[in-house]
Amino acid sequence: MQASVIGRRGLLLVLSSPSGAGKTAISRALLAQDRMLTMSVSATTRPMRPGEENGVDYDFIDDEAFARMVERDAFLEHADVFEYRYGTPREPVERALAAGRDMLFDVDWQGLQQLAQRPGDDLVSIFILPPSAGELERRLKARAQDSDEVVAGRMARAPGEISHWPEYDYVIVNTDLDESVASARAIIDAERLRRGRQTGLLDFVKRLVEPM
Repeated sequence: MQASVIGRRGLLLVLSSPSGAGKTAISRALLAQDRMLTMSVSATTRPMRPGEENGVDYDFIDDEAFARMVERDAFLEHADVFEYRYGTPREPVERALAAGRDMLFDVDWQGLQQLAQRPGDDLVSIFILPPSAGELERRLKARAQDSDEVVAGRMARAPGEISHWPEYDYVIVNTDLDESVASARAIIDAERLRRGRQTGLLDFVKRLVEPM
């Protein structure tokens, strides 16, 4: 209720994890529960996977189009991951933040480092860890999207990705999806209530203490 009374700046909420740890499932649950949260749709050069929709899961573009966007400084961040390129278009994010909406980013540690260079304190970052290496491998195989060779490559890269956990504000061990979603929700709720982020708080308090 307070958010509807007191104006605030939007959040840049980053969720990162090694592939298979559960950030996509957590992201989808948060988006389904929270109308104030919008997914930032990244552009990518990788092929579309079964069940994905262009413009919803990603903007699927070719290498030339991606390179032109880099030249125009049209990305807030961009990186090469698993032989493909990913980037966050700048304009829709800045438009959403100005309107006080929160944007959710599914990016890796490289994307986080670039987003952290933006001015202001709008960034909130969460790193998702698997409960064990064995469970991570099981999840990668269970989703049946990649070959054994690709799964092995993702497992080989996982230790390097996990090593960046200290760069994040919060860490969640995703043993149980519902509990992990609840933890992420608690983080979001607390960050929205930070005093410095509530731009309308000063005027609200002034009105509150005015003589009746």
